[in-house]
Parts: sequence; structure tokens; C-alpha cells
Amino acid sequence: MAIRIAQDPHADELLTNDSFALLSGMMLDQQFPMEQAFAGPAKVLDRFGTLDPAAIADADPEAFADLCATPPAVHRYGRSMAGRLQELARVVADEYDGDASRIWTEPRTGDALIGRIRALPGFGDQKAKIFTALLAKQLGVKPRGWTIVVGDYGRKGYRSVADVVDADSLAKVREFKQQQKKKAAATS
Repeated sequence: MAIRIAQDPHADELLTNDSFALLSGMMLDQQFPMEQAFAGPAKVLDRFGTLDPAAIADADPEAFADLCATPPAVHRYGRSMAGRLQELARVVADEYDGDASRIWTEPRTGDALIGRIRALPGFGDQKAKIFTALLAKQLGVKPRGWTIVVGDYGRKGYRSVADVVDADSLAKVREFKQQQKKKAAATS
């Protein structure tokens, strides 16, 4: 299944065909519009020339931060996210031999999968649940118990980036998130 989160053919093709791009896009998805976050890996590839995790991890931190912060920036907080991206690349290079897909193809249970994802730089509990749901819904990665560990993110509907497959679903996810923010504001 082709990924269509970035809503840009070049970026979406990269997300579909490069596991580190998909993982990086999810890491960048915070305090920034999701389609722009998931377009970030394509910007890195176009500017840096590769998405090889070892090359990114070994890049000069200042030069890599400059590359990520140059407009249009990879993220609203381009310099700090550059550092986090290098941390993520180091983990993938060192612990998974540069193959990000091993993070999700090796675990046999939802608990093991979400545990691996939670251990990554830039992935907290909620982001780990959402990424696990994205892997299940869009890539068919469904280890035993995945629906339990992701909670509501595994349900049908438009709750998160895991449910974005086109422009219409992106708009529905945005609408859902706005409704959730309104509910939260009303109860606080």
C-alpha cells in the first residue's frame, strides 16, 4: 500500500519505500502539521543526498542542523529536530544495522513492538501507539496483541496520522483533533 501522508508525490514515495523515512516522519510529527512533518525526510534526502542512518548519525551536528533549519525548514524547530533525527539515526545504525524496518518486522507481539518504538528518541507513549497503529493499518504489521497496545488508535475512524490515506482523510483527522482540543478546553 502506498503511503499518502505528506500529500506530495516525491515525499510519499519516499515514505512508502524507505523505512527510515517513515520512522523519521513520525518522529518529526509534533507541534507541526503532520503532512509537513512527513515531508521532512524528503527535504533531508534532497539536501543531504542520502537517508542512510549511519551517514546522518555521523554528520557534523552544526552542518546538519543548518541543513534542517534552512527554509523551508524540515520542522518548525529545525535545529533541535536535527539533533533528535541524528539520535534516531544512531539508534537505527547501531542497534538495527541501519535497517529501520527491523524495529517492526522482528517483534512477534504488540507489547514487544511498542516497547521497541517507545525506546526510540523522540517517541513517547502516545506517539508509539500511533506509529504502531500506522504500521498495522497501512503496512499490515499486526503482531499478536497490537490492538490492545494501541487502544483507540486501532479502531476504524479518523483519529491520527495512522488513518491518513489521502487528502480527505487528512481533513477528517484534523477535524477530529480540533474536536478533541475543544473538549479538553471545555473540561479544564
